[in-house]
Amino acid sequence: MTEPDAEPDIKIWKIFVQKHWTMLVVWIAAAILAVIGAILVFLWFVGNAQATNLIPQTLNLWTMRYLINFLLHTLFWEIVMIGIPIIVFIAAVYFLWWKKLPLEERQQYRREHLFGKKSRGRDGGGALTFLINIGFVIKVYIDGNWNTPFASWTFDYLVYSYLTILLWMAVIFGIPLAVGAVWWLHREMKKTTR
Repeated sequence: MTEPDAEPDIKIWKIFVQKHWTMLVVWIAAAILAVIGAILVFLWFVGNAQATNLIPQTLNLWTMRYLINFLLHTLFWEIVMIGIPIIVFIAAVYFLWWKKLPLEERQQYRREHLFGKKSRGRDGGGALTFLINIGFVIKVYIDGNWNTPFASWTFDYLVYSYLTILLWMAVIFGIPLAVGAVWWLHREMKKTTR
């Protein structure tokens, strides 16, 4: 971002903070409470999961089944105890405060990008990692290591499993991309020869 582009964003934030500093304090306090709440829910669930034998207490007994089961249960409790209250809070702020601001002021905030510019490019990087990890989980299941403790896995198994997944993803996504690129180049070359 160049310096002239950054100046209007800073200016609109100064205007917003001068007019609505109390709401900014409320948002900051809500964000801090949400982070603290998420940590406390996680710690509560970790203790509860061990006490109810959902997961083993020692890591060398963990298996992929325990890991996936733990992650899904953790996600459920985080959504129920933190996510839903956050959604209710955001909806309340939207209807009780944001909608009551004058229309011209709301339009100015949107026009001058108070909440940032939308960017597709910077938010897409996590999808590839997610797909690789899903592929790894599937490979562990296919290999029959779903209930095998992690302590019995070798480092070679981990490395070669990830390499196998990378190769399969290269084949699955690379062949269609190569065919598409060849087709596009062929089409472009025909256009230039006409």
